[in-house]
Amino acid sequence: MLEQRTLDELWTFEDPALSEARFREAMQDPRFDDFERLELATQLGRAIGLQGRYEEADALLDSIDTQEEPTLAVRVLLERGRLLNSSGHPAMAVPLLEQAAELGDHLGEEFLTVDALHMLAIADSGHQESWTRSALEYASAVDDPRTKRWMVSLHNNLGWALHDDGRRTEALVEFQLAEQWAERVGTPQQQRWAREAIDECERSLSGRS
Repeated sequence: MLEQRTLDELWTFEDPALSEARFREAMQDPRFDDFERLELATQLGRAIGLQGRYEEADALLDSIDTQEEPTLAVRVLLERGRLLNSSGHPAMAVPLLEQAAELGDHLGEEFLTVDALHMLAIADSGHQESWTRSALEYASAVDDPRTKRWMVSLHNNLGWALHDDGRRTEALVEFQLAEQWAERVGTPQQQRWAREAIDECERSLSGRS
C-alpha cells in the first residue's frame, strides 16, 4: 500500500479540483499496482466530495472492492464517513468512522486510526472533546513523525472548541501545545497558524477585539 507521504504530495486541500486532476493522473501511472490505484481512488473520491459532488464521490467509493485488502477497507470507511459528514449527515457518519478507527487500530494503521478519531470529533456532536483527547492519547504513543503531526491539528481543534465554549484559558493551553508540536514535527504553515491562534486567544482573554 501507499505511504502517506505519497498521498501528501498529491494533495492540495485548498484546491480540490487540482487534487482531483492529480489523482486521476496518478491512477494511470504504471508505477502503481492495482491495490495502490484503488487506494488512490479513495482519495479521488475525497477530492470530488470536497467539491460538493457527493453522489459522484459516493458512487466511486461504492465501486472500490475492499475484500482482499483490509487497509483499503479502512480508507473507504473513512472517506464514506467524511463524505456523509460533509453532505450534512454527521450522525450517519459516526458508525462508519467508529468502524474505521477500530479496524485501523487492529491493523496497526496508526495514521488512519488517528484520522478516523479526528473525524469522529467533528461528526459526533457533543463528544468533540472526548474523541479529540482519545486521538491525542493515541497519536502521542506512535513513533511515526507523519502520524505524530496530528498532534498539531488535534490540539488546535480542541483549542478552538474550548475557545468557542468560553473556556478561553483552557483553550490557550491547547494552542500553546499545538505550537510546541508544530515546532517539533509540523509544517511552516502549521507553525504560523499555531502562533496566530495563540495571539487571537490572548486577545480574547484580555478583552481586546
